Amino acid sequence: TTLLYTIKFELSVVAMFVELQLKASLVNIESFSAEGEDFKWQLKIKCSSCGEEPDHLIHVSQDESSEIKGGRGSANLVVKCKMCGRENSMSIVEGSVKPYSNSSVQFASVVRFECRGVEPVDFQPHGVWTATAADSGVVFSDVELADKEWCEYDEKENREVGIYELESKFIACKK
Repeated sequence: TTLLYTIKFELSVVAMFVELQLKASLVNIESFSAEGEDFKWQLKIKCSSCGEEPDHLIHVSQDESSEIKGGRGSANLVVKCKMCGRENSMSIVEGSVKPYSNSSVQFASVVRFECRGVEPVDFQPHGVWTATAADSGVVFSDVELADKEWCEYDEKENREVGIYELESKFIACKK
């Protein structure tokens, strides 16, 4: 007689930590940052299992949470890969959102993601940012960086303020 056994297993997905780093040329700006837990980080992602890269952007926000299948907790983003069917997740590490300041002449980390089965490959700076003018301390709360630059006029100091040449990259890091 022949015995047939069906073995079902699920691969354990190891958490990977990735930081989004920005670099920009700041003109009379002390710093700029994503504001609030409802800020939507617009990312392009890749499935770590099969390499599939959907051509659309997804968003990750601290104020959104979804349950992970199998009762394994929750994450800020839970997605199923359309190619391999694997459920993947990503969360913003609590307390990791930081401003980019004019003392950062090179790339500087602005947020850290905990990724399980998925990794970010591109960032689009959609959404509203907040910028603080150098010297005057004037706060601009309607900064749009979709075009990777922004400029305004600081009436208190009678001069231009701006964020130009915005670049981004992701780096793997330890927890």
